Amino acid sequence: MVIKFPDTLKSLPAAIIIPLAAGGPLEPALGHIARTVGQPPAMLHQDFKADQGEVHTLYHEQQRYYLLGLGQNPSFPEILKAFRSFSHKYRQKMGAPLGISLLHGNLSGEAPSWVEAAVNGLILGSYSIGRFKNSGNAGPHPLAGAGASLEILADEDLREECLEAANRGQQMAETQMRIFDLVNAPSNKKNPESLAQWALNSGKTYGFSVQAMDKARIESNGLHALLAVNRGSEYPPSFIVMEYRPEESSGKPLKKVGLVGKGVTFDTGGLSIKPSANMHYMKSDMGGAAAVFGAMEMAAKLQLPLHLIGIVPATDNSVDARSLKPSDVIDSYSGKTIEVIDTDAEGRLILADGLSYLARNFKPDILIDLATLTGSTVRTFGYHAAGLFSNNDELAAQLFQAGERTGERMWRLPIWDVYKDDIKSDVADLRNYSGKPMAGAIGAAKFLEAFIENHTAWAHLDIAGVAFNDSEFASQKSATAYGVRMLTDFLSRLG
Repeated sequence: MVIKFPDTLKSLPAAIIIPLAAGGPLEPALGHIARTVGQPPAMLHQDFKADQGEVHTLYHEQQRYYLLGLGQNPSFPEILKAFRSFSHKYRQKMGAPLGISLLHGNLSGEAPSWVEAAVNGLILGSYSIGRFKNSGNAGPHPLAGAGASLEILADEDLREECLEAANRGQQMAETQMRIFDLVNAPSNKKNPESLAQWALNSGKTYGFSVQAMDKARIESNGLHALLAVNRGSEYPPSFIVMEYRPEESSGKPLKKVGLVGKGVTFDTGGLSIKPSANMHYMKSDMGGAAAVFGAMEMAAKLQLPLHLIGIVPATDNSVDARSLKPSDVIDSYSGKTIEVIDTDAEGRLILADGLSYLARNFKPDILIDLATLTGSTVRTFGYHAAGLFSNNDELAAQLFQAGERTGERMWRLPIWDVYKDDIKSDVADLRNYSGKPMAGAIGAAKFLEAFIENHTAWAHLDIAGVAFNDSEFASQKSATAYGVRMLTDFLSRLG
């Protein structure tokens, strides 16, 4: 899609979206719009209140105007949500070419922020979940075609900022949709090798290095916990190491950040098998890996000034005669032995190897892992926030603020040492699960903490309730790309 800032307003696009916030700014803006289209202002005030997602259509000469409500004091995620919903619902009506107008006295926030959110939302609204359908698709979205264009109508002095913001919104949406495809794909279309290939393709396209260890290299490197989880699988594991490092232009060393994402391509629970009712959703158990892939790609796209390492240990968790059994004691990359109490607590096992490997071999300044890890987090926060665990108050605050800005929210939970009892083992250095139906997310975090090599700026994000969710865009749960926008925001603000 081509995004333009028109040189003249003499030739306007056929359809123009006018975003409007409710409250004080609305009345003068509606008066301006009424004069533009020759409508009685009183009737327009009566018909349109600018509630979140409200749409009112006006016609004038050869133009169609869509008034799009954003609600009171709209934040970035609220603007994005309104535009994405509009793009999805009006895909058959919106027309092309399309414009977004900030010329009607309707701008009550920062223009670049409004434009970035609007463009990101419009493009995300063009996404079709029916990737594997052979029939029944709704047809191409007006913004998805090869010749699609979008015009930003704003004051001339905002041209540069708005075009830059629109470009960010577009680049983010394109990566997010690639993440949607990855997470939404069923496990017979997605295995550890295909995750590795995704990373290799992204690295080649956007300029970061990727190494994908095969099973032989994983064995030689001593990544025993990953190998243990993989024992019941027909697909060999992959250990994916990505590294983005731009030139150091300022003369000072780049901040080094390490990301680890859980890459379980399907989780049956292993011999501690899950109930069948919702097991089909376990194709999404690589949501943490997807967030790391997306963050790596966005950092390279935007040429962020930092040194970023991403690691994804990838396998499925299947049932076979060779499968890991409850009570087994396994080794790990760190050298610690682990008593396996529950084979459905496999994500923390492969993350343990990923965290130890990254901490030892790259020594990052900041270490963050993301995983669809526990049902405990879903029971605590529902589908609205991730669980945040950290041993560093400053890092926790930075991540929380990034979540608030982007709408990918999180809430901090404790990792006090009193919870170490949950991972004590009589037969190994530690166990992977307490066996108790309480504090499950905290116990998982305490387990991971044992593998960070005493790192002092570590955070764990349990994204089980937010990576794959119900929405108006699909009839069943689908991918959200949680973490991509939040991590990009967080990384872009590191000094």
